[in-house]
Amino acid sequence: MIGTFAGPHDPGTAFVMTYHAFGGELVDGAATWAYVRGGMGAVTQALATRARDLGVEIRTSTPVSSVLVENGKAAGVVLTDGTEVRARTVLSNADPKRTFLTFVPAGSLPDEFVARVRALDTTGSVVKVNLALSELPDFACLPGVGPQQAGTIELSPSVAALDDAFADAKMGRVSARPYMEVYLQSVTDPSLAPDGAHVASCFAQYAPGSIPMDRWNAMRDGAGDAVIDTLASYAPNVKRAILHRQVLGPADLEARFGLTGGNIFHGEILPGQIFGERLGARTPLGGLYLCGSGAHPGGGVCGAPGWNAARAVREDLIK
Repeated sequence: MIGTFAGPHDPGTAFVMTYHAFGGELVDGAATWAYVRGGMGAVTQALATRARDLGVEIRTSTPVSSVLVENGKAAGVVLTDGTEVRARTVLSNADPKRTFLTFVPAGSLPDEFVARVRALDTTGSVVKVNLALSELPDFACLPGVGPQQAGTIELSPSVAALDDAFADAKMGRVSARPYMEVYLQSVTDPSLAPDGAHVASCFAQYAPGSIPMDRWNAMRDGAGDAVIDTLASYAPNVKRAILHRQVLGPADLEARFGLTGGNIFHGEILPGQIFGERLGARTPLGGLYLCGSGAHPGGGVCGAPGWNAARAVREDLIK
């Protein structure tokens, strides 16, 4: 259910589990997620290096204000400083709402398409807690250091506990005892932490939907405490091992990374927004393509939306 504002008995949540298996590598016949050496930023650095080798110019810290539209087609982008960057093709890795409702000028898209985009569910549900630790969590059920710290760690005692966690969110509260996925990447990649120290990434649910920043700021510390208390109930040494913590909610994900509603998939991956009902790479505005998680088949750093967009661009350019 990670990334969805839905409970275990809601229709479509079984698909979310299956979907996550799609993105994993097969190891001994089972799908598993791999870590990137150097952290997730190494993925974009590798892409950037290869792109520059091919002559691509990359501009960072260069905000876009709008898509430039001429004669009913995308003709480039306009930066916030007024600079126009012209191009035959524009690919947007922003979420659909930001792409079509913010960047594309009003009146450039069919009304029915705009209505469809407005109706997309982009509710945020995740509380992300990043921890710097002086030692690894020592799990009471399997003490010591071993393979139990090396993979994806799912923490939820029962389906009833998942129901309770979602019930809190539906009432506008952070889950008192959240469901969690915990990753200790430094076990596999020691370069992520100083000698003897470790990092932990905790995906926890649920945040109470896409709430304003001022309301989230009032909840932030309590949300972090709930995540750490839950983790400590399985690994009692965690609290004394914490050197630093970072707590991010949907409002932070929207403010920092431009994810509308703080939804980590650019929109729910539930019935009504999956398969043929998810947006594709091609858009009603000629020359504009969607290459991010909001396009089929969805997010999870699988790369498939970008692959689909690249193929669509190639096919259209050679017509």
